[in-house]
Amino acid sequence: MSRLLESIRCEEGALQNLPFHQARMDTSVEALFSIENRLRLEDVEVPPDCRTGLYKCRIVYDDSLCSVEFQPYRFREIRSLKLVSDDAVEYSHKYADRTALQRLLQARGDCDDILIVKNGRPTDTSYANVAFFDGKRWFTPARPLLRGTQRERLISEGLVRPADIRVDDLGHFEKVRIINAMIRFEDRCDIPVKRLVP
Repeated sequence: MSRLLESIRCEEGALQNLPFHQARMDTSVEALFSIENRLRLEDVEVPPDCRTGLYKCRIVYDDSLCSVEFQPYRFREIRSLKLVSDDAVEYSHKYADRTALQRLLQARGDCDDILIVKNGRPTDTSYANVAFFDGKRWFTPARPLLRGTQRERLISEGLVRPADIRVDDLGHFEKVRIINAMIRFEDRCDIPVKRLVP
């Protein structure tokens, strides 16, 4: 079985959104290994040289901790998304093995990333959840490939609403916003819907 991965935003020495990361880890360990998770993210110590600036804390684990590393983080610019369909793709837990997603990413052509379509519904990009803006409100696909921690926080705070969105509905939206543990909602990583390439 593949190992699992947790990517956590570390800003100015503070690990962000820990309750949602901990909840996902607990759920994954219980579902995949049938044991109670003993790993506690509050015990992760940020190295002294990573306490200024923005870092990605990358934790690899299975039924026990495998590794913890900190990497400087820089945003990559995403200006277009290629719609790529795969009705069989599965990524319900944040696996360290991303072979299936990398295979789909090869179909992006000249676009910066992909928007994965499953059973006629947009789900996620190759590395992030998405939210769609209709001019008034934000909606996120009700059935993402992965229930990301940032997405879960935004839903709990009422900033985005889950909705059954179909590819045919995309024309009703103005833009799509990319969100994940490192890219917050307020970072406004937006792409006009017209830059979604069929």
